[in-house]
Amino acid sequence: MADTLRRLVNSSPYGVLQDKLEAWYKDYHVFSCDQNLNRCCELVELTSKIQGQLFTILNLTAQEGGHYSGVDTLKSRLLPWLGSCFTIAATSVSTDTSLSLIQESMEKGRKIRELSSAHESDMQKIEDQLCSTRMELDTVKQELADTQIELDSTKNKSATTLLATEDEILHLKAELRIAQDQVDLYKRKLDVLDDYEKQVRILRDEISFLTAEKTVLQERLVRSRSPSPLPRRSRSVSPVRGESPTRAQLTSSSRHARLVSHFSDLYTTERLESQSLLRRYIDDLETVQRILFIAVVESFQAAKLAYRQFKTRVRKTLSSTHIGPESLEDAVVDYIVRNLDLYDVQTSVNDVINAMNVNPRISFPPEVDFVLISSFIREACRIAFAMQTLDPPLDLAFSSDGELYSDVKYRRSFDSEFTAPLVACHVWPALLEGDTVILKGEAVTRRGALWRSRSRSSSPVRSHSGVLLNIFYNL
Repeated sequence: MADTLRRLVNSSPYGVLQDKLEAWYKDYHVFSCDQNLNRCCELVELTSKIQGQLFTILNLTAQEGGHYSGVDTLKSRLLPWLGSCFTIAATSVSTDTSLSLIQESMEKGRKIRELSSAHESDMQKIEDQLCSTRMELDTVKQELADTQIELDSTKNKSATTLLATEDEILHLKAELRIAQDQVDLYKRKLDVLDDYEKQVRILRDEISFLTAEKTVLQERLVRSRSPSPLPRRSRSVSPVRGESPTRAQLTSSSRHARLVSHFSDLYTTERLESQSLLRRYIDDLETVQRILFIAVVESFQAAKLAYRQFKTRVRKTLSSTHIGPESLEDAVVDYIVRNLDLYDVQTSVNDVINAMNVNPRISFPPEVDFVLISSFIREACRIAFAMQTLDPPLDLAFSSDGELYSDVKYRRSFDSEFTAPLVACHVWPALLEGDTVILKGEAVTRRGALWRSRSRSSSPVRSHSGVLLNIFYNL
C-alpha cells in the first residue's frame, strides 16, 4: 500500500486535474462543442483513474487490517456511496502505466503553458520595440526636415556671399603659387647643399685614400731605388677588381692615381711572380724579360681595341635614349667607368696569346704554352682598359730593340752596362700621359745591342704547339 500511495503522491494527479480544469475554463468560449466535450471526457477519465487508484489503496488498507478491521467504516461510508449507483470506469492499463501517463500529461501541459507565456512575452517585447522604432523614425524624420531647412538657409546665405568670396579665392591662389615657388627654391637650395655635403664626403674619402696611396708609393719608390730584389707581396692587393665599390663616384684624378698605382703593382708583384714561373722552363733571364715586356705591350694593344669596340656599342645604345645636361660622350664614358666588369677580358687575353705566338722576337719551349702567364696578361688588360677611360688616356711609350737609351723614359737595370748608349732588352715599358712620361720603364743597356737585335729579328717564327704540361694544369 505504501508504494501505491507514494506513486500517487509523486504523480500529483489532483494538481494535473486542477490545471486542466483551469485551462478548460479559460478556453471554454473559444473551443467548439466537440472540443469542450473531449475536454470533459478527458477530465472524467482522469477522475476515474484517480478513483481507481484510491480503491486499490482502500483494498490494500482493508487487507492490512485483517478480517474485521475497518468494517464499520466501510458500512457507514463506502456502502451508502456505492448504493447511489456510482460506477467506476474500467481501465485497460495497469496502475503504474496510468500514473506515468498522468505525469507525462501534466508535464506536457506545463510546457505548453510555459511556451504560451514565453510567446506572449516575446510578442509584447516585439510590440514595444516596434513602438520604439516608430518613435525613433519619427524623430529622424523631424531631424531630416530640420536639416533640410538649415541646408536651404545655408544655400541662400552662400549664394549672397559667393561674389565676395571669389576675390578672396583668387588672392589665396596667388599666395599659394608664391608659397610653392618659395618651397621649390628652398628644395633646390637643399639639394645643392646635399650635393655639397656629398662632394665634401667624397673628397675627404679621396684625400684619405690618396694619402695612403702616397705613403705606399713613397715606400715603393724607396724600394725601387735600392739594388736589392724587391719583396714579393700578396696578389690580393694588385688586381683592378680590388678597387673600392664606389670607384664610379671617384674623380678622374683619383682614378688616375689608383690606376698608376696598380700599374706599379703589376711591375713589382705580378711581373716577378710570372718571371719566377717562366724561369722553370727558360734559363735565359733576358728571354723571360722580353716575353713579359711583349705581353704587356700586346695587352695594351688588345685592351685599346676592345675599349674602342665597347665604346662604339655603348654610344649606339645610349644615343637613342640620352637626355641630360651632360654630353653623349661624357655619358658613354661614365657608363663604361661604372660597368668595367662588362669588359670581356678573356677575349683580349686570347688575342694577346695569339699575337705572342706569332711574334718573331720571342721563343718558347714547344712543350709549354703562353697560357702559363694568362693571369699576368689578364691583369695587364684590365689595367689598360681602365686607363682608356681617363682624360687624357694613359698609354705605353713606343719602344724598339736597339733604340737610343733615354733617361726620361727608362732607368737602367742592375745588370746593365751603364756606359752603353743603346737598349739591348726592355724589361718594362714607360707609361705616358699624352707626351709626358709619368712612370719610367726599365731597360737593359749593352754594347753591340743594335747588331744583336738585328740578328734576333731575322729568326723564324715559332710554331705554336698548343700542348700544355701536366704540371701547368696542377698549378
